[in-house]
Amino acid sequence: MHVRAVAASTTALAGAAVLLLLPPAPARAAEGAAPAPVVVAHRGASGYAPENTLAAVDKAAGLGVEWVENDVQRTKDGELVVVHDDSLQRTTDVEEVFPDRAPWKVKDFTAAEIARLDAGSWFDPKYAGARVPTLEQYVHRVDQHRQKLLLEIKNPQLYPGIERDILKVLTDEGWLDPAHVRQRLIVQSFDADSVRTVHQLAPAVKTGLLGTPPVADLPAYAAFTDQINPSHASLTADYVTAVHAFKGAHGKRLETFTWTVNDAAAARRVAGYGVDGIISNHPDVVRDAVGG
Repeated sequence: MHVRAVAASTTALAGAAVLLLLPPAPARAAEGAAPAPVVVAHRGASGYAPENTLAAVDKAAGLGVEWVENDVQRTKDGELVVVHDDSLQRTTDVEEVFPDRAPWKVKDFTAAEIARLDAGSWFDPKYAGARVPTLEQYVHRVDQHRQKLLLEIKNPQLYPGIERDILKVLTDEGWLDPAHVRQRLIVQSFDADSVRTVHQLAPAVKTGLLGTPPVADLPAYAAFTDQINPSHASLTADYVTAVHAFKGAHGKRLETFTWTVNDAAAARRVAGYGVDGIISNHPDVVRDAVGG
């Protein structure tokens, strides 16, 4: 994930003053110990296997991590693929296979062309031959392990209508049934309009807004999202408390999942702030530090 400004339309901000009148909810239950944060494997267990590959999902499962995060973009011919950057250059051998196709943007390649690429050797030779998975392949593997999915819509401005495309795949693959929607799926994005679109198209789906929007804007976002998910570097205890003071789109307290935390000290720090989830390349390190 990369820090980007969180966009909100004038329509989204309308009614903020009314929502600000809602009584604040307590940050944590008054009695009993706060639950340990949920631990999420960032792009799969990407500290140990090439990011956003099926191998990274498998590694997270091997570590006993229930939640995995991924990034979804769209090919030239409309296939949804799991890759972080809008260019294939960093995490595949696209420069060797297609030397004359710079700057190697995902949107300029067909699914068949992307399927030819090696998405593992850049990380470690033992992963040579790993492929960029389609979203269908990815959710199949997550389901195989009985894991849960935090799906990020990457660069939605490059792919008009991608929210509807993603929801169609999730529907076709059985991921919008009550069991998945209730316990195993969150869709997030840095783009507020994209998150709002998901909420409008599939109101039952839990959503998250990436970034650290001003506290004054939180009531407007709470109308269509369930989480505010900032970088750990931008996070304070006061900000977590402010987020928790509002109810999200499904009438429950707004949550905070923070990213990308890769060491025990940082994990303990943000857990002390009361975050609900921690996203990490090294989820086992975080789990051992906070007991998640």
